[in-house]
Amino acid sequence: MADTGESSERSLRRRRVGTQKTETNCGDSSKEDEEKRDEDSEKEKKLLSLKPGTFWLTRILLLRSIAFIYFVAFSIAYNQNKQLIGEQGLMPCRNYLSNVKRYVGGKIGMAALAYTPSILWFLDWSDMDSNLDGIAMVGLALSGFVLVTGMANMVIMVTLWVLYHSLVNVGQLWYSFGK
Repeated sequence: MADTGESSERSLRRRRVGTQKTETNCGDSSKEDEEKRDEDSEKEKKLLSLKPGTFWLTRILLLRSIAFIYFVAFSIAYNQNKQLIGEQGLMPCRNYLSNVKRYVGGKIGMAALAYTPSILWFLDWSDMDSNLDGIAMVGLALSGFVLVTGMANMVIMVTLWVLYHSLVNVGQLWYSFGK
C-alpha cells in the first residue's frame, strides 16, 4: 500500500497503557493534531462521566410513569369501590371474603391467603368501606409522592403493588379483566 506524503505526516498512532497514552507521530506535530487530541480527551472525559449515571433519565421516567398509573388506579378505586365492592355495593367484598373463608375451611390461614391474597384478611371487617378507602388513600399518597419526586425504593414499590393487588383480588367481577 502506498501512502501519500501528506497523509503519512498526519498519521498518528495511539496506544493505551493503563490510563496513560503513548503516542508516536509519523510526521511533524501541528495545531490540528493538538486540537484533535484535545477534542478526543474531552469526549473521553464526557463518556467516562456518563458511565455511572447513564440510566438516570430512564429511571426517573419509568418510576413516574408507573406512579402515574398507580395514582390513576387508586383514585378510581377511591371513587368507585364503595359503590362496587363496599358494604352496600353491587358485589360486597365482605360477602366474598366470607365465602372464601367458608370454602377454605372456616379460618383465615395460608389457604385463604393463597386463594385470595389481600391485606383485607388482616383488617377489621365491621367497616369495610373505610378499609377500602384507607387502602386507596395510602396508595394515592405513596404514588403521588413517587410521581412528584421521581424517587422510590423497593419498599415503596412493593407496598404499592401489595395495596393494588389487595383491591384487585377482592374486586371480583369489576377487577377480573386484569387477571
